[in-house]
Amino acid sequence: MNSILIVYWPMGGNAEMAAKAIASKFTDKNTVLKPVSEVTINELTAADLVIAGGSTVGAGRWQDATSTNKWSQFFKDLPQGCLTGKKLALFGLGDQILYPDNFVDGLGIMKVEFAKTNVEIIGEWPVEGYSFTDSQGVANNMFVGLALDEDRQPELTQERIQTWTEQLKNRM
Repeated sequence: MNSILIVYWPMGGNAEMAAKAIASKFTDKNTVLKPVSEVTINELTAADLVIAGGSTVGAGRWQDATSTNKWSQFFKDLPQGCLTGKKLALFGLGDQILYPDNFVDGLGIMKVEFAKTNVEIIGEWPVEGYSFTDSQGVANNMFVGLALDEDRQPELTQERIQTWTEQLKNRM
């Protein structure tokens, strides 16, 4: 594996903090960390592994192309099939207590959108250890990527990132 591109949104909060913590686990690789608003299609297609993530803001906000929703515009501009032969891992942040019916829904939304690029999605994560009632980010009783809850379980974030990134390294 030659290069890793870590893409996140929004900036300045827990999603950026998680992206930086994930990047710190790949110091032995050519790793680039960027907010989604600054990523080009050429950078995306040049990476061997793309790690993408953000916080859950609600399905309606994901489809709404406002100036604050950079993921929506990114997915509108993303050519179908452009990541054939590449690997993608997802991470998402949510609050399982205040939003138990929508915990890390962003993971599921990103999976659907990235699937249009023909990318191989890796990095599933167990649902054990969380307390929620529903999530678009779950498939086959696993999260489709790393689920983090900085509001209710911040003490578990670093351990979860460490374990997850080791799993990703084993899939490279």
